[in-house]
Amino acid sequence: MKNETKLFIEKIESANSILLTAHKNPDGDALCTMLALYQLIVLNYEKEAVCIYDGNVPEALRYVPLRGRAHFFAHVDLTQPFDLAVLLDYGTTNNIGGTRNALDAAKFLVEIDHHKNDNKLGALCIDDDTASATACLVYDLMIDAGWKYDDKVLNLLALGILTDTGNFKYARDGRPLRIMGNLVDGGVETNRLLELLNNKPRKTIQTEARVVADAEFLYKNRLAIAVVDSTAYKNLDGRGENALSLLGQVKGVEYIVLLKEQKENQIGVSLRSKFLPVNKIAEQLGGGGHMYAAGAVVHDDNLENVKNRVIELFKGV
Repeated sequence: MKNETKLFIEKIESANSILLTAHKNPDGDALCTMLALYQLIVLNYEKEAVCIYDGNVPEALRYVPLRGRAHFFAHVDLTQPFDLAVLLDYGTTNNIGGTRNALDAAKFLVEIDHHKNDNKLGALCIDDDTASATACLVYDLMIDAGWKYDDKVLNLLALGILTDTGNFKYARDGRPLRIMGNLVDGGVETNRLLELLNNKPRKTIQTEARVVADAEFLYKNRLAIAVVDSTAYKNLDGRGENALSLLGQVKGVEYIVLLKEQKENQIGVSLRSKFLPVNKIAEQLGGGGHMYAAGAVVHDDNLENVKNRVIELFKGV
């Protein structure tokens, strides 16, 4: 057993109160790994953990197992410091949001993450930026610790991998496929999970379709760039993954950019690539992420300014 695993187990065993959270506006990997870890703690230590998030959870994740255990942070009493807090899949401190105070107040903080981060928060860091999803790290932790698990845990880990790899489109190596094979052998039915995710509101699908239809194609059609204004953003589910995926299917497109006017003076930038890294471009915008899937939040009240800046960054790529 790894030293990190041993220490984590010790902290769970000695804790009277445990807090679990992930990045703001949790995606499938963030939400599902948090809930999977919650269930593993219940099954193996007969302890309850408090699961909180900031922002919004995509409608498509409404029916994932144990969804009701995750609560908006403002609806939970966080006045007393937790003995143990676990922060999953957060990337950078800019992505934490309103749960930060509770994390800072915790007596011991563990982070579990697959993002590159040179400014780590955890006293214990179970990190691996070569992993395709944080769900892969929680799976490895589960196996290393010898924890017992149930079908909820397996399905949640599978959902984390499926959503964060874009159904393996952004898998960095064969590791998530091997893990998924083990999960399927354990009873996971991927077709049922994929169907579970197909429950977006009609307005969301219509918004994504319009966004794709109005996209621009630049640099000999190698760059596809789409814009979501503040009105349309209200109907967008999560990060607009479906729009990104559709644009990525266009022949000749190598880079995909989605600009989202989230609120006044805040524009979200989602970047995807088929072959070459986009994380460096995200870093130039103040963000980061993986080689082929990255993003940033730009504080500017002019969507056109941000669009032109992004286009310029892709010049010569």
